[in-house]
Amino acid sequence: MDSKQISKQEYTTRINRVMDYIRLNLDKSFDLATLASVASFSPYHFHRIFTAMVGETPNNFVSRIKLEKAAQLLHNNPKASVSEVAFACGFVNVSSFSRAFKGYFGLTTTEFRNQDKAIYIKNGVRYSKDCKAVSKIGKNIQQVNEQFCSVEFNKIIIMDTKIEIKRMPELNLIYCRHTGDFKKIGQAYEKLFSWAIPRELVNQNTKTVTVYQDDPAITSIDKVRQDACIIVDDNVKVDGEIGKLNIPAGKYAVGRFELKETEFEEAWNTMCAWLTESGFQPSDSPTYEYYHNDYSADPEHKFIVDICIPVKPL
Repeated sequence: MDSKQISKQEYTTRINRVMDYIRLNLDKSFDLATLASVASFSPYHFHRIFTAMVGETPNNFVSRIKLEKAAQLLHNNPKASVSEVAFACGFVNVSSFSRAFKGYFGLTTTEFRNQDKAIYIKNGVRYSKDCKAVSKIGKNIQQVNEQFCSVEFNKIIIMDTKIEIKRMPELNLIYCRHTGDFKKIGQAYEKLFSWAIPRELVNQNTKTVTVYQDDPAITSIDKVRQDACIIVDDNVKVDGEIGKLNIPAGKYAVGRFELKETEFEEAWNTMCAWLTESGFQPSDSPTYEYYHNDYSADPEHKFIVDICIPVKPL
């Protein structure tokens, strides 16, 4: 590996470390000096480096992540007050939160909470449970085929599978982060395995996990963060673009699927439809996919996967 690659990996590691720090401390306020210290850069250089690598200034990134998390909480926790959501996301008072929320989403918190929630996705368009096209982060309703609801809506959810509430164990993971199109996460897995195999962290029993850090119904797809992971012991030392991630044990809605590469959307729609009638709501931990096989070795090239959504009672 040449010096340019080593340098890029080190920079990526430091920026990922900042993102993880923000995620784990979302109820706090952040200043540039603190974030720069986490990244081991001076504030001046950190601001320039973060902006160049992420495509947003540190301040804009923090603001967006806080507001998008607040949107998830407003939708997923109907009993939580606006003030509880505001403080959970690090805002010092409700008025500043309300102004920032409307400025970003184009809706008040009440309007946002009262609008239909996106449950299903078909060809990138989001729909509520009654097949109404739903806007995304305050954007205009997307134009859709009027015949969709009557002809195709029932085809959105076609997976016949057992979904149950389980207590899932703690997962100690190493990850390589991918941001953007879901279909390109394979590139992150290639980097992860290229790093892990020489360190003898991969064997026939190794399990892979994809962790989703953002909700695609809230966050623009080009900014959705996904972590390509493998399960390891908690004492593994990481470097370069490889980071460490811990998913705590907890209660999850778990569905087992056997999927072709093109069927993940339908599987997630199945999970979301089931959740609306389950008596549970999503909790605050990340969702993830737990893979039981190497799809490339499967005769039908299918993924045997558990889709795991953290939940709590309504």
